[in-house]
Amino acid sequence: MTTGADPEESLAAGMTLEEALAADIDAGTQPGLRIVIEAVAAAASEIATDVRRASLAGVLGKTGEINIQGEQVEKLDEIGLRRFVEHLTSCGRVVALASEELEETKVLGGPDAEGYIAVFDPIDGSSNIDVAISIGSIFGIYLKPPGEPITNATILRPGREQVAATYVVYGSSTVMVVATAVSVRGFTLDPESRRFLLSHPVIQIPEGTPYYSINEGNYPKWESLMQETVVELRNAHSLRYVGSLVADFHRNLLKGGVFLYPGDRTSPEGKLRLLYEANPLGYVAEKAGGKASNGHTRILDLHPKAVHERSPLIVGNAKAVERIEAILLGS
Repeated sequence: MTTGADPEESLAAGMTLEEALAADIDAGTQPGLRIVIEAVAAAASEIATDVRRASLAGVLGKTGEINIQGEQVEKLDEIGLRRFVEHLTSCGRVVALASEELEETKVLGGPDAEGYIAVFDPIDGSSNIDVAISIGSIFGIYLKPPGEPITNATILRPGREQVAATYVVYGSSTVMVVATAVSVRGFTLDPESRRFLLSHPVIQIPEGTPYYSINEGNYPKWESLMQETVVELRNAHSLRYVGSLVADFHRNLLKGGVFLYPGDRTSPEGKLRLLYEANPLGYVAEKAGGKASNGHTRILDLHPKAVHERSPLIVGNAKAVERIEAILLGS
């Protein structure tokens, strides 16, 4: 039986995703979790090709449809959703799917089915593909409680109950970061073999915080304490903002920094989705030694009330997040 790796253990760079997962995931207590993550990786490999060929294949721009969020659907959103649904359905270990691009939860098994629930944003920042800016995919994975039917309560669970989370960056290279109970590791897609190979054996958020990431164009709409927060960040750190959540988060995870998407006067709850954006990235951050907050409360302790519920998000270096919380709480 696989017992899981020492969290401080550095596995050999170049080993495959499958080999690393075998070291990190206990097949006895988490049967099938490896298969689910491998299904995400298989779909991401295909999407990486779609992204590279997007302008040549005619999949730039919008479909003309409006999703459940009231947002225009990009052609790449549809492609990403289809690829992930196909692989997660065929892997045989996923019993339910919830996504930004699905109006309702997709149930794959009967009431007695056992397995995992995947919540995901198939293509984060898809509008950026038109101008060749990095985009991504975000996944949170939960274990379905044994013997329970799939209901809203099965899906709407606090982020702390995730058993794994992963995201993929489609940029100058395609990188998949996987957080499990024992590790956070990064894998880079080898364009020749089409396999993800271990490139970042141990990921920990650096102690220093050289960067902060926020859309300062929203400054006039923020409450005074958030404005005060950003002024302090501006005076102590360098602004780095791509406008693609996964890309900004990934840079800060590797280089050190904090990402903020607060609420404002027109959107008090912000724009990011708690279930399938904030929670998975919060899980990755915490496993890497960081922190995620809505400005007042730990993100992973929030209990979603709806699949598409929104939440402010402050995530990255733990000390930086705690300092921002202190300002926002007036302490």
